[in-house]
Formats: sequence, C-alpha cells, structure tokens
Amino acid sequence: MNIERSAGILLHPTSLPGKFGIGDLGEQAFNFINFLEASGQTLWQVFPLGPTGYGDSPYQCFSAFAGSPLLISPEILAEEGYLKKEDLTKIPKFDPINIDFGGVIDYKNSLLRKAFENFVKEKNPAVEKSFSAFCEKHNDWLDDYSLFMAVKNYHGGNLWTTWNKEIALRKKGAIEKWKEKVADEIQYQKFLQFNFFKQWHKVKKYANHKGIKIIGDLPIFIAYDSADLWANKSLFTVDENGKLLTCAGVPPDYFSPTGQLWGNPLYRWDEMEKDDFLWWRKRISALLELIDIVRIDHFRGFEAYWEIPGDAPTAETGKWVKAPGDKFFTAVRKHLGDVPIIAEDLGVITKEVNALRDKFNFPGIKILQFAFGTKMETKFLPHNFIPNCVVHTGSHDNDTTRGYFEKAKEEKHKNDIYEFTQKYLGYYGDDITNQLIKTAYASVAKIVVIPLQDMLNFGNEARMNFPGTLGGNWSWRFTWEQVPYNLAGKYKKMCEMYQRPPKPEKVESEK
Repeated sequence: MNIERSAGILLHPTSLPGKFGIGDLGEQAFNFINFLEASGQTLWQVFPLGPTGYGDSPYQCFSAFAGSPLLISPEILAEEGYLKKEDLTKIPKFDPINIDFGGVIDYKNSLLRKAFENFVKEKNPAVEKSFSAFCEKHNDWLDDYSLFMAVKNYHGGNLWTTWNKEIALRKKGAIEKWKEKVADEIQYQKFLQFNFFKQWHKVKKYANHKGIKIIGDLPIFIAYDSADLWANKSLFTVDENGKLLTCAGVPPDYFSPTGQLWGNPLYRWDEMEKDDFLWWRKRISALLELIDIVRIDHFRGFEAYWEIPGDAPTAETGKWVKAPGDKFFTAVRKHLGDVPIIAEDLGVITKEVNALRDKFNFPGIKILQFAFGTKMETKFLPHNFIPNCVVHTGSHDNDTTRGYFEKAKEEKHKNDIYEFTQKYLGYYGDDITNQLIKTAYASVAKIVVIPLQDMLNFGNEARMNFPGTLGGNWSWRFTWEQVPYNLAGKYKKMCEMYQRPPKPEKVESEK
C-alpha cells in the first residue's frame, strides 16, 4: 500500500455526540469530519460497522456484510419523511458520555419500526425503485441476512441452532416456506440496510470530498451466531447440525495462562481454495464499498491459526495450523487489484508472519504503550520503526494512555516503566500522553492514528473495551464540550511541523 505521510483519528461512529443515546450517521458525523479537516487529519479509523449481537461488540456481528441499524440517524429518517418531527420529541434521557445499549436498542427499534410502517404505507415510486435497485445489487448477501434476522426475531432473538430444525438446517423447502412466513420482517430488515447504506455513503462521500480516507476494520473470523455461518456451513468448521468441530482463539501467554477461547468457527481453507476464495473476495469487495483502507484484525491468522477442539473448555489444548495466506492474498490481488491493506500484526508474531506481511508490502502496526511496559517490546520503540507502518498510542483493547501511566505511577513495582518513559522521551512534565503523541507524529511511520480519548487526554473512564469481559464495553462517547476550542489548530500545526500534509490530493468517492 502506497500512502504519503499522514495522520488520523480513531473514533467509532457510536462514540459521536447526539441526543439519541448513541452516535449515528446524522449531523454529528459531518461535524466530526469537519473537525478532522480542521485538525489537518486525512484519515478516520473506525471499528467494524456491522450489526452487533450479545455483548455489543463490533467484532462479533450477525453479518460480515451488513451495516448496524443502530447507526441509522432518526433525524435523517424524519427529513426523508419516514418519521414525523413529533416522533422525535419524546426522547428518553440518555447519558451523553455512556451508551446504555439496552435502552438505546429498545428506543431506536421503536423508531425504525415506525419508519418502516410509513415507508410501506407511502408507496413512493421513486423510493421504491431505489429500494428495489439496492436489494438487487446486494442480493448475494442481503437475501440470506434478511431471512436470518427475520427468523431470528421470530424465535425471540435466540441462537440459530435453537430454531425450528428445518430452517436452522436449511432443509429442502424450508427457505421458501419461511420466506413466506416472515415476509414482512424480511422487508423490514432490507429497509434497515437500505437506509444504513444510503446514510453511510453520504458520510463517506463527504469525508472523501474533504480529502479524508476511512480506515475500516475486517475481523479475520466471523461470529458463530451469524448469517454468514448459517448460510454457508460448508465453508466453516462445523458439522451438518452446526456443532463446532474446531474454533478460534490464541494460546496461553502472559496475558492469560489458559489462552483465549474465542469460539468463532474456523475456515475450511481447502474448500475456499476451490473457487479462488470467492466468499472472501465478495467480503472484501463489500467492505470496500464502505471504506477506503482495510485493516485486517488478527492478520497472523492468515499465516497460521490456533485451532482449538470445538468442545474444549479452554484454549490450552489447541495447536498451530498453517493457513494459505500467500495463495489467498495472491488471489485477492489477481481479482481485486492492489487493495489497500493494513496488517494488524500484534501478539506472538513469527518470522513467517512478517514475511507474509512484507511480501505484499502491507504496513504493520506499532502500539507505543507496548514499548513502555513490564514486558517491554523494543520493536515498538520509535527508533526501531520502519516507514511502512501505522503507529498508535494505544488501541481499543488497551487502557487510555493517561490511564496506563497513572496506573504505572501508582503501582510501585511499575515505577521503572514511568521512569524509563520519562528518560526515553526526555520529558519530565505531567502530560506524558501529549508527549507520546508528538513522538508518534515525529516518527518515520508513514501513518499515525491516535484514539480521540488520547487526544483529549482522558483517563480509563474513557476506555473502550476490556477483552474477555462481557458488559460495560464499547459504550464510551464524547461531547463537543469536552473538546478544547484550540485542539484542532494544535493538531493542524503538528501535522504541518511533522510533514503529515493537511491538504493532500482530494479523494473523490465513486460510491
């Protein structure tokens, strides 16, 4: 991937301000793009944009292709006539800096259902034509996804393996029978996707017009409770009844003595190779309709993955199995061209993983917090960077940078971390976060992307995710009142000083 020196911000759209309990694709998304431009930023990094399930994680979605209905802006629905202004007058009192997913889901679903009812009643020929064109364009995944969600809702939202057996296992005649049985709900699910895509494309077009590219996330594995698995069992490591034969995770390490048991099905790579990885190529093509640069989460799984028996209680009994990464990326390049890819190459990385990344010239990732820890990894120290990399102060799975160093100061056995950081940076003041950001900007790394929490110098109250825990994650939001009036100007000057151009050639969206 060839890209000039640039800078960006990591912020998921759910974290945007707004009165509906969760960030969405309305006015505040455009305001944030204006802030990016004013700050000299040319990149906006987001998490996966799909429909989230139990635990609200964007890394466990009901589909690898669909968009999240929770991101649909009610105000835009009102502007387009799907809702009346009075429908938006009685908004529950939501916390402006913390998402209550239960409350938000109930409230937004009630608005979305009302919007769909009005869409059906109105029968606007132009809108219906646009809707039909959208459904036809995306039918390859949309038909399965909308049926999956409709049947899931019919069964009270339960896991697909607990449904009526004929449709759970897609037995002969069951698909047509259930399509008729839940026809209205299928249309509702398609209506939601129609509006998500329409709203997101306007956001992306606006960003691209401002010279801002969007970095989107592609989790390597799909969720077990997903339309992807339900509709394509032959491509994943489940038996004919959907029982997991093997699943994904990572081996024991200093973070966890029993490893991490993720529970995602693995790929039957031998099956996928038969059609030159068609399912994967469709997935990447669909993602490129939404974003400009693909960040592959858990890239090392394309070289080798930790295979765990499907009934194992922990990840300890797994084994490393080779993946066809070279063949896969060769096929992607052959069919899709030179897709701009960032390789999330964190964790236990071997020379083979590095070789795969470098063969295709994918930039890897550097996390500055990892350079200044008890298990200090010197490859994350800035003097060891190579230009073809992306540097972050921290990620969504870490403490905020301020929170990280506050802990280091408090815990006596970690005092050496803090002292080493001060010596390395040559900085003894009380704003280590800002100094680390400047260090990232000054480094040779072509790309620097800073989480907004670190730009605002927030503590761990703004942490996004605690891996391995359920509940209370992914809920942080900001308000514009928390953003200092001079922050955009400060970052624009930093971009200019460290030659991360604030005004690159504009990117015209074709979408």
